[in-house]
Amino acid sequence: MTTTSPDPATRRHTVVDSPYGPLTLVAADGVLCGLYMTGQRHRPAEETFGAPDPRPFTEPVRQLDAYFAGELRDFDLPLRLDGTPFQREVWALLQHIPYGETRSYGELAEELGKPGASRAVGLANGKNPVGIIVPCHRVVGASGSLTGYGGGLDRKQRLLSFESGTAEDTPALF
Repeated sequence: MTTTSPDPATRRHTVVDSPYGPLTLVAADGVLCGLYMTGQRHRPAEETFGAPDPRPFTEPVRQLDAYFAGELRDFDLPLRLDGTPFQREVWALLQHIPYGETRSYGELAEELGKPGASRAVGLANGKNPVGIIVPCHRVVGASGSLTGYGGGLDRKQRLLSFESGTAEDTPALF
């Protein structure tokens, strides 16, 4: 993984519907590097997404559709996660939190061998560029409370309820 952002001219994007509102998928050189929700905190400027083009997103869209249908629990996609080395370490850990389970920021900090870094883990979690696929919604406060989510706490609660099998069939609220 690299820490430099690709030239916007090599980027492409598409917008797809989901039960959690429209999702903007971004690819750099054909590899998924962004999944952003409407109103998401830390969402890059639209002009950095590149030209509209659905072609690079056939497999990510297929897997997202299967996930939302309850048929897929683990994504298997090449990803380009641009960030600092610490952010990339945190994002790698997120990908190992099993479907339907949660971890606290402190547990992730412990797993990194940095027990005092729970706030730094939270900041890195919040900068995750590929939400849902890199499941930052599975990280909760020490008491199990819902804390912080770039896509909003309502979405976080709905994603966790969906994965735990306790979600009600409700239309997208976003």
